[in-house]
Amino acid sequence: MDCQGNHRLRVGRVSEPGRLYLLTTVTRKRYPLFLNLWFARAVVQQLRLSDEAGSSRTLAWTLMPDHLHWLIELRANSLGSLMCSFKSKSACALYRVGAERLHIWQPGFFDRALRKEEDVKAAARYIIANPIRAGLVTRAGQYPHWDCVWL
Repeated sequence: MDCQGNHRLRVGRVSEPGRLYLLTTVTRKRYPLFLNLWFARAVVQQLRLSDEAGSSRTLAWTLMPDHLHWLIELRANSLGSLMCSFKSKSACALYRVGAERLHIWQPGFFDRALRKEEDVKAAARYIIANPIRAGLVTRAGQYPHWDCVWL
């Protein structure tokens, strides 16, 4: 797996422990892999393990059929190391539960550093409302693959 990702996505990227980041990563060719409940749960477990390993503190996340939005406080690693580890471990977990042994994730990821307290809750609302905007559900509580520390 190419942990470096697309060079254009890395230009100007700064990893600062203690800073809050909104991260987005997409499945290869935007394949809706996470319509499968077992596959989605395998990825969710990797989010939790990232926190347990001390790499991040998750504030909110939504796993859409073909992408992940993840609001974190960065802990010990760089953003690149965090995402490389997450993608690698989640791919292995997916293979274990029956996903085809192909590339799971597109190279690279998008990140946005949050600078103000009000940005954090706005970002969390954006993440949680993603399934509603996508027309998958009419209320956030109807969608099974999300969590937020404030709810």
